[in-house]
Amino acid sequence: MRTIKDLGDLRGKKVLLRSDLNVPLDKDGAITDDGRVRASVPTIQRLTQAGARVIVCAHLGRPKGAPEARYSLAPAAQRLSELLGVPVPLAQDTVGPSAHATVDALGDGEVAMLENLRFNPGETAKDAAARAEFADQLASLADVFVSDGFGVVHREQASVYDVAERLPQAAGGLVEQEVAVLQRLTRPARPYAVVLGGAKVSDKLGVIENLLQHADMLLIGGGMVFTFLAAQGHEVGTSLLEKDQIDRVKGYLADAENRGVDIVLPVDVVAADAFSADAAHDLVAADAIPADRMGLDIGPESAQLFARRIAGAKTVFWNGPMGAFEMAPYAAGTQTVAQALVDATSAGAFTVVGGGDSAAAVRQGGFADDDFSHISTGGGASLEYLEGKTLPGLAVLED
Repeated sequence: MRTIKDLGDLRGKKVLLRSDLNVPLDKDGAITDDGRVRASVPTIQRLTQAGARVIVCAHLGRPKGAPEARYSLAPAAQRLSELLGVPVPLAQDTVGPSAHATVDALGDGEVAMLENLRFNPGETAKDAAARAEFADQLASLADVFVSDGFGVVHREQASVYDVAERLPQAAGGLVEQEVAVLQRLTRPARPYAVVLGGAKVSDKLGVIENLLQHADMLLIGGGMVFTFLAAQGHEVGTSLLEKDQIDRVKGYLADAENRGVDIVLPVDVVAADAFSADAAHDLVAADAIPADRMGLDIGPESAQLFARRIAGAKTVFWNGPMGAFEMAPYAAGTQTVAQALVDATSAGAFTVVGGGDSAAAVRQGGFADDDFSHISTGGGASLEYLEGKTLPGLAVLED
C-alpha cells in the first residue's frame, strides 16, 4: 500500500484528502462526539507541514444526492479549524464554482473543505459512469489524492475508489494505522476475546462466521443476543429478535462447540415494558424474560461474567454496545465492559474498540481514547476486514 512518503515533495501541490467526518449531531446541529474529526488532524498536519494545499472532502449522514442544510459539513469545518488553530473555509458546493474558488485561494500549507460529497448523486451512484463523472470533477481540483477516511474504505464510491484511479494516490496515516491494528487482530496474542453487541445479528453474520475460526471466546450482548437466546429455546418477550436468523445462529452455536470456542451469553438482563428511559424495568434471568417485556441491557451478573473473561484475555476486540447505552437505565452493562477493557489494557492486553456506537459509548461513559490500545474510526470497515472481505478503498491503494 502506497503511503504519503511515496508521494515525494508535496510543496505547492493540491492534495485531495478523503477524510471521515461523519460525526453524530444533536437536534441543534452540534457535534456530540468529535472523535473522527480529531482522528483526521495528524494527517492534515503532516500534509500542511510538507507545504501541501489540502482539500478535505468527506460526507455526513445520508442525504439523497442533493443539498440538505441539516447535513452540511459546517460543524465539522468549524471543529477542525479549532483543532488546527487556523481557519478552514468551507466551499458551498462539492465541485462547482465555490469549490473551485475555494481551492484556487489556497496557499501552501493551508486547508479548505468541500461541502458534503453526498450532496452530489455521483458520489454513491451504483452506475459506474455516473460515479466516474463525479470522480473526474473531483480529480480536476487536485494534483494528488490521499485516502484517510478509514470508515468508508469498504465502499466503492467516487471519492473513495474512483478518484484513486485518476490521481497519484496514497494512504494517509489514519488508514495506515487502522490497517496495522486489524492485521494484528488476524494474528492475535491469545487468549483472544471478541465482544459483540449492537442491534442485529444480521449485521455481523459474516464476521461471526469468520471469528469462530480465530477467536477463543465470543461474548455476545446488545440486541443481537436475543436471537442467540431464542436459538437456545428461551423466551425473549418483546425483545429485538430476528426470527429468520435463528437457524443460522443454532449453526454458530454448534460450530463453536465443535471448535472449542466459548460463546458466552448473558445470564441476566434488564427488561423493560417499553423502549424508553422512563419505562418500568427490572432485572430478570436471561432465560426467563417475561412475555410482555424487552431486554435493553445485560444485567450486573452478566457484566461481571464478561469482565472476568476479558480480564483473562491477551487480545480483545469489541464492536457494539451491550444495551441501549444512550438511556441511563440501560448503560451499566456497556460501562462495565468498557472498564474491563481499560483494566485489560493496563494489564498489558491489546484492546481494540471497533468504531461507531462503541466509540461513542466509551466516550459518553467518560473514558479517554488512550485508555484503550486503539479506538477504530470505522466499525463497518473493521468488521468487513475481519470478515476477510476485499475492501475497495484499500485494494485501489495497493502498489
